[in-house]
Amino acid sequence: MTIVPLIFTSGLASGINAYAVVLLLGLLGRFAGADSVPPALERTDVLLVAAALFLLEAVADKIPYVDSVWDVVHTVIRPVAGATVGALIASTDPGSLGEVAAGAMGGTTALVSHLVKASLRMAVNTSPEPASNIAVSLAEDVSVAGLVTLAIFHPWLAASIAAVLLLIGILLVWFAINRIRAFRARRRERRAARAAGAAAGSAAGQPVSGGSVPRT
Repeated sequence: MTIVPLIFTSGLASGINAYAVVLLLGLLGRFAGADSVPPALERTDVLLVAAALFLLEAVADKIPYVDSVWDVVHTVIRPVAGATVGALIASTDPGSLGEVAAGAMGGTTALVSHLVKASLRMAVNTSPEPASNIAVSLAEDVSVAGLVTLAIFHPWLAASIAAVLLLIGILLVWFAINRIRAFRARRRERRAARAAGAAAGSAAGQPVSGGSVPRT
């Protein structure tokens, strides 16, 4: 049953950076002798393509607003990658978990973590400077590398950490949504107050700009 936490962790990581997951699993399987890694991920062509796409994402993921566009494009790609990796992992241990069930677990986990990542990135993009985007992207890259590597050697520990991180991410999204709603509500109230003040000033025959009363 060690493949269950590995599928969960790889699915969560795929929702953040699917290319990094494929690249890391392939390298660990090929050079670290990880038996739980599917042979298909160890192929040279797969590693080269994953490396190229990882480098491309590493750049796009650190540019404000470009990262959100990149996330929109990968709304389908990341869950599919998580499902594929999960099914491949299940195929290395026949009978322990059906490939369909493994694919569903990996794909669902990847979709949830992707939605959390995309939502938090949209919140980060409200800041005008790019430093926060770079810091968040680097933190995501380090987290994915650490979780995937840990999942190979200590799968249950990695899955526990991944579950905690996912819960924290969901709570942060909930907090950010509430803050955005409160900000929009305050902005609507200010607009309504200005409109009411302007209407009252116009009815009294005074300039809307609040200037002095015209002299006769």
